[in-house]
Amino acid sequence: MESFVDSNTFCHGESKIKLKLRIIKKENKKNHYNTKFRFVVIDVNRSKHYPENFVCILPLSIKIKTKPTNKFEKEFGAESIKIAKLLLKKALRSRVNIETKKAIKKRLKLLKPIMNS
Repeated sequence: MESFVDSNTFCHGESKIKLKLRIIKKENKKNHYNTKFRFVVIDVNRSKHYPENFVCILPLSIKIKTKPTNKFEKEFGAESIKIAKLLLKKALRSRVNIETKKAIKKRLKLLKPIMNS
């Protein structure tokens, strides 16, 4: 199961990127209680088709103050937390599936900035 949220256009360097959050639900066929969600950030200006429009995976946490530790932080720098929260909040408003909403709320709680050294 895959879904999108409304697009958000951001200036990134000299170009503008139009981001969407794609949420992919992966169910374990043996154990239905072990459902996992993958939160993928895509740029619809690159392509309309996944995986050509893949930017990065939305991390569980974002570190601040020092050098980036994942692709999302490298791509969006100081704006990482702001962009991640915006994408997740829009996703939350557009969902009707309770299980997906719970996963989004969990990600929002996990997305508190962590100071790294």
